[in-house]
Amino acid sequence: MSAVRASNVWKVFGRNEKEVVKRIKAGADRSEVADLGTAAVIDASFDVNRGEIFVVMGLSGSGKSTLIRMINGLWAPSDGSIEIAGQDISAMGPTQLRQVRRDHISMVFQHFALLPHRTVRENAAYGLDLQGVGRSEARERADEWLKTVGLDGWGDKYPNQLSGGMQQRVGLARALAAETDVLLMDEAFSALDPLIRREMQDQLVELQSSLEKTIVFITHDLNEAMYLGDRIAVMRDGRIAQIGTSEDILTRPTDDYVANFVQDVDRTRVLTAFSIMQDTNAVVRHTAGPRTAMRLFERERVSGLFVIDSTRHLLGTVSDRVAVRAAREGATALSDYVETDGILTVGPDTPLSELFAPSSTARVPLAVVDDDNRLLGVIPRIAVLNSMSQVGPSTSEMPAVTPLPANIDPQDEVDPSQDDADALVPKPGIAAAEAGEGETDELGSGDLASEASTDGTKGVDR
Repeated sequence: MSAVRASNVWKVFGRNEKEVVKRIKAGADRSEVADLGTAAVIDASFDVNRGEIFVVMGLSGSGKSTLIRMINGLWAPSDGSIEIAGQDISAMGPTQLRQVRRDHISMVFQHFALLPHRTVRENAAYGLDLQGVGRSEARERADEWLKTVGLDGWGDKYPNQLSGGMQQRVGLARALAAETDVLLMDEAFSALDPLIRREMQDQLVELQSSLEKTIVFITHDLNEAMYLGDRIAVMRDGRIAQIGTSEDILTRPTDDYVANFVQDVDRTRVLTAFSIMQDTNAVVRHTAGPRTAMRLFERERVSGLFVIDSTRHLLGTVSDRVAVRAAREGATALSDYVETDGILTVGPDTPLSELFAPSSTARVPLAVVDDDNRLLGVIPRIAVLNSMSQVGPSTSEMPAVTPLPANIDPQDEVDPSQDDADALVPKPGIAAAEAGEGETDELGSGDLASEASTDGTKGVDR
């Protein structure tokens, strides 16, 4: 069950709410019914999963703040429903609604909303006081959360003695101390200076990794949304234009509005190694013989192979020269010829910004590995560079190969009837090269590529 669910939610300000909803549903534009009321949110539907940060973003007037005020029950929807933990808050009475706000929803406001006559500790404990928690326990829990957000020792101060960033930390501590199911954050960091804002973003990400709270975060800042959100809802003129991950919205926008909206985003903060990694067929098992490696060199047109074991753990690389030497020395396996120098590995979550330096010096593509050092894919240097480009389909570039004019015949040595039916096709999916184990025959001088289709070699597309 979703922590938060919005089903076809509308919010119209004015005395003719139902009529505005009816006309827009019938096809009218919201500007055409502006004299009857302002449609702030139009037919919004989404689910927020437990433990995720769901960011609602858009420009001023897009309806994002109206949406969050309906989630916490401050405003009732004109149509549709909003559920918190399976309960429809739009159908609740005042008493039940207060209970849901107290026990299930906490909020961090844009302008801190601290009580000036209470100490920092008392502000952090305010939600616990409303829940009926004893004074001593509430203060103790408040101190724990103040320490968590970096305000240890500031409990006896008053809000006016703190900087803006510190005051927002108090607001965050107050919301976390209540230990509610859902945390709502309405432009929580927008009033802060850029450096402090980034610190708060980093702290929220760090806290979320251990707390796994369900967070609905409202922002107009695209980079902030991309950095924080597990998923993002982009709003435009009251409607949700697209819902998806940061990568989805950045690389697969649903329309021109979203594409234009994200064109200036800092891609280095959004894309990760997983986003741009490629599969590779240039993989061989350490138990394979040098002849298997040489068939792979010729088939894949590479001069180096990644060497893995039977469970895909990355062991190193082997070059074509080393494979030839191993064959001449009569080796039956590559395990004694694996090279580990020059290999650079990154995790799938490594930000793109951290890939430029290692890729510029690596002699082989960066290897993307999981926590157990199993090979997931590779990142060639050109993939890092291409990830920063947003070139459209028409670039006016010269073609790689210029076709012959129609009045010129092909050269005699070219057979126009020849086809590629017998060409080797790389097999998909990362797997070890299983053939060639225990080879005993000498390296022949024939066409090695012709044998590749029977060696059982498996790998992934580059």
